Amino acid sequence: MSLEELIVIIVRISGSLPVIYFPFFGSLFAILVDLSDLFIIGNLDLGGVRNYQRLDKLLDLSYMLTFLLVSLRWSKLERNISIFLFIFRIFGMIFYEITGSRIILFSFPNIFEFWFIGISLYKFRNKIINAKSITFILVIATILKLLQEWVLHWNKYLDNYAMGDILSVIKDIFTFL
Repeated sequence: MSLEELIVIIVRISGSLPVIYFPFFGSLFAILVDLSDLFIIGNLDLGGVRNYQRLDKLLDLSYMLTFLLVSLRWSKLERNISIFLFIFRIFGMIFYEITGSRIILFSFPNIFEFWFIGISLYKFRNKIINAKSITFILVIATILKLLQEWVLHWNKYLDNYAMGDILSVIKDIFTFL
């Protein structure tokens, strides 16, 4: 293991811990920290990262496990949906490891991530969570995550850019929309 990989691991695992105490803001922080590894890798030269996709998917487990831990304290329906979405993504990650095909990640999107953020936002704002709000959060989480997975893993749009070009990517995306 290179020093660069070790730094990425420490940052990513540390970034998931605030979720336990501050579910909504901690989840947003964990997602930002999830993106930070690309900046770390792009700006350090301490041995490199041998297999970024594999390392990234393994480290995703750190924040996903903290999301799951928090969601186990939720109401029965919210908790059961969380468990199902977590297991669904884990199956996708296993299939990805077996096949190496990034299309698997599109087929098994991490809806759990956006589901958790949506429910945490409702709880933070002290909004009543009923069947209608659960359906709304699931639909929005699914649409947003499929769009993200399409950009990252199906279309591989960001594969064509170095991290230093991120501003031009954002500009291209907004120009496209």
